[in-house]
Amino acid sequence: MTAPVFVAEDLAAGPGGRYVLDGPEGRHAVSVKRLRAGEDVVLTDGAGRWAQCVVTDTEGKDRLIVHLGAVAEEPEESPRITVVQALPKGDRGELAVETMTETGVDRVVPWAASRCITQWKGDRGLKALAKWRATAREAGKQSRRVRFPEVTDVMTTKQVGALLATAELAAVLHEDRAYGSEPLATAELPASGEIVLVVGPEGGVSPEELTLFSESGAKAYRLGRSVLRTSTAGTAATAVLLGRTGRWS
Repeated sequence: MTAPVFVAEDLAAGPGGRYVLDGPEGRHAVSVKRLRAGEDVVLTDGAGRWAQCVVTDTEGKDRLIVHLGAVAEEPEESPRITVVQALPKGDRGELAVETMTETGVDRVVPWAASRCITQWKGDRGLKALAKWRATAREAGKQSRRVRFPEVTDVMTTKQVGALLATAELAAVLHEDRAYGSEPLATAELPASGEIVLVVGPEGGVSPEELTLFSESGAKAYRLGRSVLRTSTAGTAATAVLLGRTGRWS
């Protein structure tokens, strides 16, 4: 089994390469994972910098002492994959972020689509966004990533349109064949740059939103014959793209 991953803000070692992981991460390592001397761990800042480490000791219930190896930096993936995720009901948003993170998405953009039942406003919206970001962090650790996906602030439809206009490939998942959608599995993919994929709410992307996105250079694509829920469509589409870009090879 691969070494567990823990987040460390500062990867500067002390004398002899000694590093102390404390706080919530140290408590999880010592009291939950029950790591002991001689076991391997990976420390990362979640932004690409990481180091292979060996546990040398523990102190109390929340301090893990490790020997910090050389710090390396994982380059950003190319092409990058951004998923614009319409706000689902309940905890399905966290489910979507979790599975997309495990699959390999690079950025998640919460989107307040016109047909979303859930709306992020005031403190409720801030709490929901914090949950999405915490989920991306924990899923990144679970899947042994050292570069966690960015979860941006919630965007309006107009802001999503501006984002699509900058992408090398702008795609909107839309199951209506009468609209002229094409299979995502046959879309021409860029070798570098950014792919932006829009996942609509359970009620679908509205005609007005489709028009705006089309004016921004986006095309409509479908995954297959079945219609996926908004909380799973982004993960399935990301897997299709990762397999075709060579990032999974």
